[in-house]
Amino acid sequence: MNMDHLKAKIRSVPDFPKAGILFYDITTLLQDRVGFRSAVDSLVTPFTDQGIDIVVGIESRGFIFGSAVADRIGAGFTPVRKPGKLPSTTMRATYALEYGTDSLEIHDDAVRKGQRVLIVDDLLASGGTARATVDLVKRLGGEVHALAFLIELVALNGRAKLDRETIHTVLKY
Repeated sequence: MNMDHLKAKIRSVPDFPKAGILFYDITTLLQDRVGFRSAVDSLVTPFTDQGIDIVVGIESRGFIFGSAVADRIGAGFTPVRKPGKLPSTTMRATYALEYGTDSLEIHDDAVRKGQRVLIVDDLLASGGTARATVDLVKRLGGEVHALAFLIELVALNGRAKLDRETIHTVLKY
């Protein structure tokens, strides 16, 4: 399946979540067994046999793709979540939004020193959540091998916040 075929399975929703935003809804891709498998294959391929110990998935769609990628490459999985969602001791990173700030948390024992980590999410937009996740992994002593995203919104230049990190994206808009 080529990338245009994957793009055709993603629904575009204008003015969501607010006016002027074009939202790429991946639920239609997830419902399609061939499309979903192809999307996961495209995320997995560069990381097969790369010695990844842990895949870190960013809430919430990063859980869907991250756990599938972890299973395929034989790695463990750990979630990064919004504050107050994880039951044990956590570490927090706060990042800037267009108006205000937001935070993410990870269990303080989710990544051990020296583990090779692949960070997975569905979307690279402005890069704030990805940057915060990289910072959390590094604070725990993990080595960020790469970040993998199904979709990159190129015009938002999220890569700029991830300088010196290896980034793999499947679809670019």
